[in-house]
Amino acid sequence: MLYHPDKHRDPELKRQAEQLFNQVHQAYEVLSDAHSRAIYDIFGKKGLEVEGWEVVERKRTPAEIREEYERLQREREERRLQQRTNPKGTISVGVDATDLFDHYDEDFEEMPGGGFPHIEINKMHISQSIEAPLTNSDTAVLSGSLSTHNGNGGGNINMTVRKVTSAKGWGEVELGAGDILGPLIGLKVFRNITSRCFLTAQCGLQFSPRGLRPSCSLMTARHLDQNTMGYLQWRWGPNSAMTTSVVRDTKRSHFTLALQLGVPHSYLMMSYQFKFQDEDQTKVKGSFKTGWFGTVVEYGAERKISRHSVLSATVSIGVPQGVTLKIKLARASQTYLFPVHLTDQLLPSAIFYATVGPLLVYLAVHRLVIIPYTQQQKEQDLELQRKSSATDIAKKKQEAESAVLLMQESVRRVIEAEESKMGLIILNAWYGKFVSDTSQKQEKAKVIDVTVPLQCLVKDSKLILTEASKAGLPGFYDPCVGEEKSLKLLYQFRGVMHQVISADTEPLRIPKQSHRIESES
Repeated sequence: MLYHPDKHRDPELKRQAEQLFNQVHQAYEVLSDAHSRAIYDIFGKKGLEVEGWEVVERKRTPAEIREEYERLQREREERRLQQRTNPKGTISVGVDATDLFDHYDEDFEEMPGGGFPHIEINKMHISQSIEAPLTNSDTAVLSGSLSTHNGNGGGNINMTVRKVTSAKGWGEVELGAGDILGPLIGLKVFRNITSRCFLTAQCGLQFSPRGLRPSCSLMTARHLDQNTMGYLQWRWGPNSAMTTSVVRDTKRSHFTLALQLGVPHSYLMMSYQFKFQDEDQTKVKGSFKTGWFGTVVEYGAERKISRHSVLSATVSIGVPQGVTLKIKLARASQTYLFPVHLTDQLLPSAIFYATVGPLLVYLAVHRLVIIPYTQQQKEQDLELQRKSSATDIAKKKQEAESAVLLMQESVRRVIEAEESKMGLIILNAWYGKFVSDTSQKQEKAKVIDVTVPLQCLVKDSKLILTEASKAGLPGFYDPCVGEEKSLKLLYQFRGVMHQVISADTEPLRIPKQSHRIESES
């Protein structure tokens, strides 16, 4: 009724009333329709903008609407997926730093500059793959890799075509070629046997310089309970083996127990990972592995250092492998590995430096680089959000000012009615970010006067506001996007002054006796 154009004779007020009345009309259409209202209650305004709702049955529960919304979102993501590739890559750089602990002093004395340990890169590996969706059920994957170790290296390229045959299975064909092992032909099939069990079969034929080298593998897995999987794998070929393992993954831990019997490798392996429930997703892990070729103990930690990056460090202690420090950085779909071989012997000094060194370096880098960088990124994101919403803020401000103009006559009548019975009169009301420091006077521009809008909401000498943000009230707008806001009121009730300050999302009900300002004697 307040915004109806027919209630205003002034042409300018009539034009502003029409704009606000159209918004009220749109809101009424959504909230008066049970189907649209359910969508809005669950997903907000963005949910109403998703294409495909017009073909959805209207008599649905909120749970069914949520499932339908997720289905429409998945279909939209699938359409996007068909238009782009999914690159994945791995770079591994092996460092030989054994001279730090296993050097020979007499050799260094004979060589110029021999006092400095010799550290070198002795191996590298680079692999990359891209996906190309052909249809909704067919995907082609092109991958390649290059490796070098102590001056000798090689590479290969592979192409795989995968076809999803049904909701229970898929199959893929692989063709590859390399400069060492020769051409490769492979076939892999996946099938869900039951809802708790699946099977994977794979066979390949390698055309090597020594003749044909066939291989075959068969793996079955079963859900033992909600968080536990059991695996059984059989491989036949150059490295024939039978492997069984149990993996338990919960919200706070990850446990793996595996046993392999084969020629030439047989081993028993056990690993445990504890997951901290913090913002950085910190994980601490340890593992033990023993077999025909020795024993290895590993321990390490993993932590998220930015939105898309995860850093981990692992110390590997083994006989006869020695001590190795493994550093891994995963950023989005790219992985960078840096295994640093420190010594061939079990030296306490190497174990100490491999454990303490990365920890000290991480703490220093985290404090001096990562924390300032993340804070700068947050500030940039906030500034970008402010700039992107500047137009929207200007529009909301104009709408609020228009609403205040349209409220003047209604507010005059409310004040007259309240004064006649010594009711609730809003003397001053401010909304936004309040700054107490007098040196920051420019911050006062982030507070707006909302006396008229609040007086218009007074009914029967009462004002009731819910816990929702006050920026959505008629005549309000957000003067400081992304910052904490408050509402400050000075009002009169029964001739007595009252004052209250309320948080933006805090419910408010006035008048209250506790808001009363005691007069000075």
